Amino acid sequence: MATSQKIRIKIRSFDHKVIDETSKLIIDTAERTGAIVSGPIPLPTKIEKFTVNKSTFVHKTAREQFEMRTHQRLIDITETTTKTIESLSNLSLPAGVEIEIKMLQ
Repeated sequence: MATSQKIRIKIRSFDHKVIDETSKLIIDTAERTGAIVSGPIPLPTKIEKFTVNKSTFVHKTAREQFEMRTHQRLIDITETTTKTIESLSNLSLPAGVEIEIKMLQ
């Protein structure tokens, strides 16, 4: 019944609380179907910084800095069944979460 496929799920979000809830939901769903889960593995946070002048033209020394942090998690699921794949595809996930699913052999 169990196939030799391995599923690798990469989750990205700007909010670390939402990404932790999503990874917990994915792990609970996969374990309920009998699959073996390893993770969530926290990947390095990508930080993008932007520097903008406060005024339009004259005061070059007056600047503001903004940053965007992208948090990432990695989940590996082994010994999957068709029920596992079906239940993972039917999950309703919160807004602001990007999920990348890869099927490995």
